[in-house]
Amino acid sequence: MHAVVRDSLEEYLSGTLEPGAQREIEGHLNACEGCRDELTGMQDVSLLFGALQCEPDAVEPSPGFYARVMQEVNGQKAVPSFASIFSLDLVFARRLAFTCLLMLAALGSYLVINEGGYAGSLSPEAVMAQQNHPAFGSDRGQDNMLVTLAAYDEQ
Repeated sequence: MHAVVRDSLEEYLSGTLEPGAQREIEGHLNACEGCRDELTGMQDVSLLFGALQCEPDAVEPSPGFYARVMQEVNGQKAVPSFASIFSLDLVFARRLAFTCLLMLAALGSYLVINEGGYAGSLSPEAVMAQQNHPAFGSDRGQDNMLVTLAAYDEQ
């Protein structure tokens, strides 16, 4: 848009422009198609914005709307969420901690009882892992290792 129209555009659209300046703008609009198209687009947008205005009475809700909304809100149940787990009462938290400790004691005693069922001797892998230990550096240490492996094979 050219400066002739742009400088006085607001006054021209509102109709408050002086007659001399208005003739100058209209003469430019008759000669310049680009400014004329842009001005037409602005007028169309202005009409669309004007159509968006509504009467204040048209926005009022129907009678009883607020009462129905409040009745619906009061009738809904609260949905539990993951965050509500952290706001539990202390009685439940104590019971939960006690249950966890009992479960830990039961599993621990199960492992201790069943641990005795395993062979007391070392597995061949454990014996072979100890061959680099200084105690196995002597001839007697190597003999002990072979006896342990042979005894394991016989079981």
